[in-house]
This record gives sequence, C-alpha cells and structure tokens, in this order.
Amino acid sequence: MVPMHSGWSRRWRAPAALAAGALPALAFPAPALWWFAYVALVPWMLLLRSAPTGRRAALEGWIGGAGYILAVHHWLLPSLHVFLLPVAALVGLLWIPWALLVRQLLGGHPSAGRAACALVVVPAGWLLSEVVRSWQGLGGPWGLLGASQWQVPTALRLASVGGVWLVSLLLVAVNCALVLLFAVPGARVPAVAGLTGCALLTGGVWAARPAESGGLRVAVVQPGQVPDGPDSAERRFAAGERLTRPLAGRDVDVVVWGESSVGEDLSARPDLARRLAALSAEVGAPLLVNVDARRADRPGIYKSAVLVGPAGPTGDRYDKMRLVPFGEYVPARSLLGWATSVGRAAGEDRMRGDSPVVMDLPGRPDGRTGVRVGPLVCFESAFPDMSRRLTLDGASLLVAQSATSTFQDSWAPAQHASLAALRAAENGRPMVHATLTGVSVVHGPSGERIGPALPTSARTAQVYEVPLARGSTLFVRFGAWPVAAALAVLAGYCAVVGARSLRRPAPEPSSPPSRTARG
Repeated sequence: MVPMHSGWSRRWRAPAALAAGALPALAFPAPALWWFAYVALVPWMLLLRSAPTGRRAALEGWIGGAGYILAVHHWLLPSLHVFLLPVAALVGLLWIPWALLVRQLLGGHPSAGRAACALVVVPAGWLLSEVVRSWQGLGGPWGLLGASQWQVPTALRLASVGGVWLVSLLLVAVNCALVLLFAVPGARVPAVAGLTGCALLTGGVWAARPAESGGLRVAVVQPGQVPDGPDSAERRFAAGERLTRPLAGRDVDVVVWGESSVGEDLSARPDLARRLAALSAEVGAPLLVNVDARRADRPGIYKSAVLVGPAGPTGDRYDKMRLVPFGEYVPARSLLGWATSVGRAAGEDRMRGDSPVVMDLPGRPDGRTGVRVGPLVCFESAFPDMSRRLTLDGASLLVAQSATSTFQDSWAPAQHASLAALRAAENGRPMVHATLTGVSVVHGPSGERIGPALPTSARTAQVYEVPLARGSTLFVRFGAWPVAAALAVLAGYCAVVGARSLRRPAPEPSSPPSRTARG
C-alpha cells in the first residue's frame, strides 16, 4: 500500500529543490555572505540523497540547477524578461549528472569506502557542470561557486594554485563532508578526514604569495550615469575629460576610462583623437579609453580598448573577443531574434576581435621603465583563461573596462567587480576594474583590495598606488589542472562502475510455467 502522504511528499520536493538550488546565491555580492557557501549545498544534497529513484534525483538536480542560474542571474530579467526562464532550464540540465552522483554515493547508508569516494567524486561532478556552462555559448563562467570567496585571503591563495576551479572543488568537498557528518553516522570518520584534508590543503598554500616588484600610479575615471539621448555619447566623453583634467601634476602612469567611454571611432573623428591627445599631454600620462563604435576601416561595431598618448592613438588596440549573449549578440539570431522584441537584446550583433593584445606603456622621465598592460572588456573578466593568456604574454597589469549601467540598482555591479580579486590572485598580477558607473575597484597581486572602491553613486577620478609583482603563480604555469584532475576522477569512477556491472552475473532466466493436466 502506498502511504497517503507520498503524494504530498512528491509535491513539496520540486519547490524544495528550486529553493535549495537558489540558496548559494546568497554567498555572492550583494549579500556577500561568503561563509554561507560552505553550507549552502547541504539542503540540496540532503534532498537528492533521499530521492526515491534515480529519475527523481535527476529531476531535482535539473530543477535545483535552474534555481541556481535564476538566483545568480536574476538581475538579467529587465533585459531578457521571460527568456531567462528557458535559459535557466537549459543550463540547469548540467546538474543532472551531479545529482545522480549525490544519490548514488551519499544515499542510503554508505560505507566508509563509499563515503570517502563521495568526497572526491561529488566535487568533481559539480566542477563538470561549472566547466561546461563556462562555454560562452551557454552564458560563460558567471556565478562559479568558487567566485563567492573573492574576499577570503585563504581562498585567494588557493586560486593562485588552481584558479577558481580549485576553490569550487574545496567548497563542494566541505559541503559533502558536512552531509556525511550529520546525516550518515557510520561515515563520520571519512567526513572528519575530508574536512581535515581541506584545512590542510588551505594551510599548505598559505605561503604561495607573489613577490612584489615596484609599483604604478593608476587613475580610474568614473563619470557616472549619463541620461540616454542623441548626444549621450558626447556628454559621457565630456564628463570623462572634465574628471581627468585635475589629474595633471599628480604623477600618474596611466589613466583608465570605462567601457564605451568613447562613442565614435577615433579614425573617423580626428577631433576626438586630438582632444584625447591634448588631455594625455596635459595629464602627463597615456589614456586607456574604450571605443564602442562602428569602425571606419572594416564593417561592423566593435568594442575596443585603445591607448592614446600625447601624439594621439599609439596604435595599440584590443577588440573585444568574447561577447555577452543577447546583450551584444543574439545566438542563432534567425531562430531567437524575437528576443529583441521582449527585452533589451542587441538589435545588431557586435563584431569579435581576433586575438589578445598586450600594450606597452611608455617609460617615465624619472627612469622607471614602462609596464605592459593586458586589457579585457567587461564580461571577459569572468574568464580565467583570458587573463592567464595575457599574463603569459607578459602583462604586468590587468585592466578590465566595464559598464553595468543597465543593471545599476541590482547585484550585478558588485558581482562583476568582485571578479577582479580572483583574476588578480590567479595570475599574481594587480587588476584594475574601471567602469563608467561603478563599482570600480583595484586589487593587488594577491587579490587584496587597493584603496577605496568607487560605488555606483560616485562621479570621480581616483588615483591608486598599485603594487606590481614578478614571477608566476602555479595557476599561470599549469592552467586549469583541477579541471583535468576532476575529469580524470570522473572517468576513473565511470570505468570502475562499468567494470563492476560487466562482472556482475546476469540474472537466471525464469523457467517457463509447467503444464498441468488441468491446463
């Protein structure tokens, strides 16, 4: 007989999975409850381990994954409207394998061996979902669980060893150990051993600190919001000029403007190029501006970091390579072009650049040698591989030019700014996150914040004393090795499970019913 309460149980499990999947979003800015990430997965995992069937666990993994995506990206609703729901449902599918692993390894009464296996395999399964969704076509690596630890020094040291991927692995392992500790009495020994191992790993990388080597004076110009209108680009440019001019005599090495700070191609508007050159001469430092315009020398609209000196544009130019889905291009526009009628999706696809660029700042009159700058544009600061490539190419300073004015009153500006800490720690290089409307921030080579952050209400120019560093981190040398390790773990686990199923004897065929005289 089926218990009368089983129908009610099935009904509450789905909304519980949605809510449990959304819980980790509280660890990210703006709430920034970073400590919550160490327990945030426990309710979801407890639900999955109690799923009556594998199909049910898969469903609750899918629903929870969709809840996670909705919670971390909820600020996109003004732009995507209802289209965010199918996007979340699509990406949520990536958590199904993880959910099945949780049920298989943590469900029932796992032995000590199965519990120890879970502490390795379950985090690897989570990382698989993060790696796949980090593909730009699925939205990119926004909201990776490890990114919630951007203000925790020990986690930033882990990032210098294995990137944000290693931090995610550690967080899921801690959550898994807590589930074993409190829900599986027979698995407390491996659970305690797992927590101890996480603590030892964290302590072991504490000494991994980049060696500082000199410094740089960087000015960040944040003009604030400019009302939309036919002359908004010119008024934004003028605001940048007005805020930059008082930097004269302050001995800055470079002035950084935010994304889309220049609304016309400089080769088509020599008057703007002359104004920027005169401003550079007046301040005594090159300007790194960002041009968002249709290029004069080729078709299409580009977003480009352009270095301008006293003699005009230096020729150093970086065209944005990874564009924001729907915000800067519509994937499969022939099928999904209707998204432009229900939200703020791009009416025309932006064009992509071909390769990363490292720019050389000029040397200083006092004998200080020039510094190499690696620019990124907005969304690109979310991709660990892009900043690593710039570091390998010789960048001493990483710069992200951004504009989040569309999402000014949401969690987005703080979430975006927090990524600079991770990229700085991963590469052992300082990073400047310069925006039009905030939050602008600078982080040192260990991920530590340098000077004040400029909130969304600020309209100012701020000078930062930025320490430089030499050498390279383990992440720069070896890349995303935790991802390779996780894939190897999953492949090994699948091989073992497959081998066991092959060795298991097939069930005896049932004998046919015997005939009787009465048959």
